[in-house]
Amino acid sequence: MGGTGGTSGIGGAARVKAARRPEVRLPPLEPYGGGGLEPDGDYDGLEFAQTDFAGQDGRGARFMDCVLTGCALDETRLHHARFLDSVLTGIRGVGTDLAESTLRDVELVDARLGGVQLHGAVLERVLIRGGKIDYLNLRTARLKDVVFQGCVLVEPDFGGARLERVEFVDCELKGVDLSAATLKDVDLRGAASLEIARGVDRLAGAVISPAQLMDLAAVLAAEMGIRVEG
Repeated sequence: MGGTGGTSGIGGAARVKAARRPEVRLPPLEPYGGGGLEPDGDYDGLEFAQTDFAGQDGRGARFMDCVLTGCALDETRLHHARFLDSVLTGIRGVGTDLAESTLRDVELVDARLGGVQLHGAVLERVLIRGGKIDYLNLRTARLKDVVFQGCVLVEPDFGGARLERVEFVDCELKGVDLSAATLKDVDLRGAASLEIARGVDRLAGAVISPAQLMDLAAVLAAEMGIRVEG
């Protein structure tokens, strides 16, 4: 969505650069043979279908050219894991630990997640489409060429994160925290709803629509110390 920002841009950018979407080309896959995750495990060209990984430890594991469908990730420990050229569909879980992980050329489709930890993570060429994610922790993460499409994000935390070429398309954003975040070429115009709880002063580098500007007027005025009275 590389449209013209015009007066809708925060920070004076005339045009926002579009995010590059992942191009996942999967080879023929083999079904996962079962068993639990292993720390530093290497999973290549596998299909995980309806697999229950709840409570398991896959810290440092690498998933390359993989498909995960309908897998349970409740309290699964995937700290510092790497997901490369993979598609995750219908995964669900509460308290999944993906802190300091890497997602590159990944599609995450119709996820149902709560309290997922992605702080310090690196997301590059990632498409998050559909589903609902509550209390997404992306503090100090780095997002580059990431598209959120048709999903609901409840109280996502981007505190201290760096977002570059990130798009929000037909998303509901509720209670967003942008405290100390750095934004560059972030396109919020396509968001179905936009509610910023903290860090509205960090919107420099983003582009919003005129309607969104009106919706945020009260928050922006409060941030600037402006009293609005009838």
